[in-house]
Amino acid sequence: MKNLKNLTVKDIQDKYRLTADLHTHTKYSKTGPVPHAFGSVMENVAAAHRAGIKTIAITDHGPGHFIYGVGTELVETLRRDIAEANELFPEMTILLGVEANFKDTPNGLDVTPEQFKLYDFVNAGYHYGVTRSGMISNFMVNHGIETKKSAERLRTFNTKLVIRALENNNIKVLTHPGDKGPFEMDAVCKVCEKTGTLLELNAKHKHLTIPEMQRAAGYDVSFIIGSDAHKPEQVGSYAPTVLRAIEAGLDLSRIVNLEEIK
Repeated sequence: MKNLKNLTVKDIQDKYRLTADLHTHTKYSKTGPVPHAFGSVMENVAAAHRAGIKTIAITDHGPGHFIYGVGTELVETLRRDIAEANELFPEMTILLGVEANFKDTPNGLDVTPEQFKLYDFVNAGYHYGVTRSGMISNFMVNHGIETKKSAERLRTFNTKLVIRALENNNIKVLTHPGDKGPFEMDAVCKVCEKTGTLLELNAKHKHLTIPEMQRAAGYDVSFIIGSDAHKPEQVGSYAPTVLRAIEAGLDLSRIVNLEEIK
């Protein structure tokens, strides 16, 4: 085997496998009649099965997203779809999660503590399209419209929002941390260390970036690769993300859903 620094995508696929994908979206995420994601539950599960993945979760966006949030009234439908998939793929573990949105609420999320029981677990991430989340300010800062001073205020606001959510909820995965809004990575990692929340290495977005991974590696946290699939063919995407982790010098044994092929 080549030196880790010189591995290719094919090398990664020959040497490592993904055991679980806990971040996938379906056609239930949509803007009116237009889907934000395009696969059915069955199609996502079938794609995971073809990829040799043993555990998959359906994690559509939380109800607070005004464009493609999935309301809790669809939970029963999602459970029915998962039950149908379980009949065809009984050897797999198929879970229902949700990618909650950070929001300025008492618990810091658009999923209430009472709604947690509807899901097998809850992930959380920052997205544009959620009121009371600094959405407009984050967009402006990311596009160089606001000043450095206002960006620093926003960083403080974002960090407090994330920490409130982490401390007041049982969040399994912090999805694409650092994407779409500035955060104090050290402060967030310190809380994840305390809560046991997994830090996502997202296959769709660049976060965690290489410098962010290197920063996070200094804390007693674990990592997880999430495909963030919006189409069935994206389910289980992992090899380029592993290459990014190798470039960052991350110990791959800290990635909980990555398994070395013996």
